[in-house]
Amino acid sequence: MPVMTPPMLSESELRAAVERELPGVRADLERLVRIPGIAFDGFDHSHVQRSAEVVAELLRGCDLDVEVVRSGGQPAVIGKRAAPPGAPTVLLYAHHDVQPVGDRSLWESDPFEPVERDGRLYGRGAADDKAGIMAHVAALRAFGDRLPVGVVLFIEGEEEYGSESLERLLVEHREDLAAADVIVIADSANWDIGVPALTTSLRGIVNCFVEVRTLEHAVHSGLFGGAVPDALTTLVRLLATLHDDAGDVVVDGLVSREGASVDYPEERIRAEAGLAEGVGLIGTGRITDRLWTKPAVAVLGIDAPATDEAPNALLPTAKAKLSVRLAPGDDPKRAYAAVRAHLEKHAPWGAQVTVTLEHDGDPCVIDATGPLFDAARSAFRVAWDGTDPVDVGIGASIPFIATFQETFPQAAILVTGVEDPHARAHSPNESLHLGEFARVCLAEALLLARVAETGRKVTNP
Repeated sequence: MPVMTPPMLSESELRAAVERELPGVRADLERLVRIPGIAFDGFDHSHVQRSAEVVAELLRGCDLDVEVVRSGGQPAVIGKRAAPPGAPTVLLYAHHDVQPVGDRSLWESDPFEPVERDGRLYGRGAADDKAGIMAHVAALRAFGDRLPVGVVLFIEGEEEYGSESLERLLVEHREDLAAADVIVIADSANWDIGVPALTTSLRGIVNCFVEVRTLEHAVHSGLFGGAVPDALTTLVRLLATLHDDAGDVVVDGLVSREGASVDYPEERIRAEAGLAEGVGLIGTGRITDRLWTKPAVAVLGIDAPATDEAPNALLPTAKAKLSVRLAPGDDPKRAYAAVRAHLEKHAPWGAQVTVTLEHDGDPCVIDATGPLFDAARSAFRVAWDGTDPVDVGIGASIPFIATFQETFPQAAILVTGVEDPHARAHSPNESLHLGEFARVCLAEALLLARVAETGRKVTNP
């Protein structure tokens, strides 16, 4: 006797179901935010384990077969539910680890005690990326036992720390993950409050350290200053060679390209970035190119004496950490070699320069065409009350997307997210816009319904 597939929930039924589930979804999001699951060295990783266990509990509550897995790194969670006959399978990705909080004095409230202010939920991970997890959970709860697709949830536990064990996990659990026809990665951002987006390109990354040495030991700045170069002044001059006077990166060999002609007015970026009065933008060309498809170099930190402790001495060594964002189409290994060659070539006054790689990650470009991407845009349009989604690039890096592209070449990859330009992910006072979160949850439920319809049309034309 043939297995009967339950009738699809209508759009109005899905709206009502998501609205019904939102209070519980928010409560569970707040529960997750209270867990300081930071995968960086030097932090208590028992919290990451606890975070994984809570995620596993939430997925089991959605009638998924769940296991907590690891492969030399932090724990990830895999949950599965088989597809109805003839229906596609969707892989839903998010991550449960979070960034360190930094200087707590800059937070207006405890970063691990969620607080609502003016329609936003504040707390570390509230947006990046525990809301991504809960958007998946919201969609599953809305469907209940009438889920029209198969799902595999992969909730990573060390994305913020570089996803070092991700590739091993994908290989070891390939059998669980390879059935996916569609991959939804809920770790990006929308174009604005009230305007959804699909991310179609992301920059790559090279993080490295540069250290200069000018002396065997520190010496008196009065006795030797003026003839002997100190390491910190030397390092500052070396770092200044990475940009021209306009602020464009001038490292030979880095790829630069043009991106989408999306209008991004200067006054908007100034407001969203919190640019101080009188400070100008750097670089040339369209703002979207500077943010999405051209290389960028930032100095993340310098090892040197604190100003209130600095003696009157010339330093023998100084060290900086650089973050180099790579345009889509660039290669991280080649880019690192180019940065290292530039720094070695431009060493001031013959200083000894040592460059070491911390980590790197591939950029990616997604061809967002075809019926599954049309299904996603349709779902977004409905969830945002008729507003068309925007195809955007992202200046940030999510290197594992390239890994997913290589590992699952047959799957359509939809990069979505819950953040907006005011979310302040990775910064103090990170927050989630609760109205946008509700739209994201509805959009994902609609997306799963449309993927089911599209998959059946492809299978049974």
